[in-house]
Amino acid sequence: MAFNVFKPVSILAMAVSLSACVSGPAPANMVGSAWLPGQDLATGREHPKGDWTDRSPVAARAPACEWNVPVELNQLRRAGPEEFFQRTSPLSPGDRLTLSVLGDEDELGGTYVVESDGTVIVPGHPAISVIGRSVLQAERAIRDVLVREGVVQPLRNAVSLSIVEKAGVSVAVSGAVFAEGAVRAGERSPESRIGLKEGGVRGDANVSRSVSTAIRAAGGVRPDADVARVYLIRDGAYAELDLSGLVHGGAAKDVSISAGDRIIVPSRGCFDPGLARPTQLTPPGIKVFMSNLTQSAGNNASSAIGAETTSLAYGTRLLQAAVTMNCVGGTYMQSDRRIVLMSRNPRTGQSIVIERNIEKLVRSAGRDDANPLLMPGDALACYDSRWTNFNQAIGSIGNAFGSVAPALVLSKAVN
Repeated sequence: MAFNVFKPVSILAMAVSLSACVSGPAPANMVGSAWLPGQDLATGREHPKGDWTDRSPVAARAPACEWNVPVELNQLRRAGPEEFFQRTSPLSPGDRLTLSVLGDEDELGGTYVVESDGTVIVPGHPAISVIGRSVLQAERAIRDVLVREGVVQPLRNAVSLSIVEKAGVSVAVSGAVFAEGAVRAGERSPESRIGLKEGGVRGDANVSRSVSTAIRAAGGVRPDADVARVYLIRDGAYAELDLSGLVHGGAAKDVSISAGDRIIVPSRGCFDPGLARPTQLTPPGIKVFMSNLTQSAGNNASSAIGAETTSLAYGTRLLQAAVTMNCVGGTYMQSDRRIVLMSRNPRTGQSIVIERNIEKLVRSAGRDDANPLLMPGDALACYDSRWTNFNQAIGSIGNAFGSVAPALVLSKAVN
């Protein structure tokens, strides 16, 4: 029986020819899915470039810079500066107050917590609504009830009310932020509670109970946000706030908020690079998903990708992330590696997948044209170079040849 010694050689030649090919075609995307500079590489610049199909609605494409007043504001009253720009925020559920009553013998006076429905319950008397009121307004409301019921005389100092602690509040944030929805602002840890250890305390400056803190709690503003026109809505009225100073280092009026407030951050429809870095309105860091596997495996441990690796500073670009996930460097056989970025246009909901040649990003002087910024929730994956594929093919052929070698020796012995 003769054994065909050329069969392993033919398999080896086939592996060499296959390993020289690119692992797969470049990703295809819909027109309008790119929304950040560096995502849509129009000139190609020798990077893999897939087809851009025209199946997305024209209305969903990101326009040039624009600015529109939210339609719902047409049904609301524009508030005067004195209504929203006061130093102290209105009372909210969870706030702690100290009540003193003239001539009281520890029956009515003491510390009160504003109930979840916004009322204060004085023993033996009906609930008194204080939500949305200042401390002075709440003091007058309590005094009026006690005077009307004959508990105290109608004296100016018959009732005294002071704030002990301002609790965190729930507000709704929508628009050009990374995580729209209800958020908590001004929440305190048990160790930082006011008045629990100090004894009698009057006054509390909870600076975290503000518009900017609520925006950060909603993931921070996106790069297309209009931070010069942020809207705060309360009790059927709204105020327009210019918070651009919190980003660019100028003056800004950060307003205190109350439970039930709403905040709208409009989109300008275009990219502002000044909003793609840590500020008082943007996220300090982002969480991304990474995969860097030479061969399919159950985890990324061999590539040193862990929880710390996937947490990046806001403003990180694709090439920096490639270094973080160990896709850059090594032997020359790795120099043809590719990195794929999977992102999503938050304005249209359209996903985008782009592919870049890592070595060209490293060597090219105009790399930023093809080196987009990363956004929260992006996903990254590295693909091996053709040389690595070739090396693996050689290993596979070596294993295959090793398995047929005994048969070759046996065939010679038989002949």
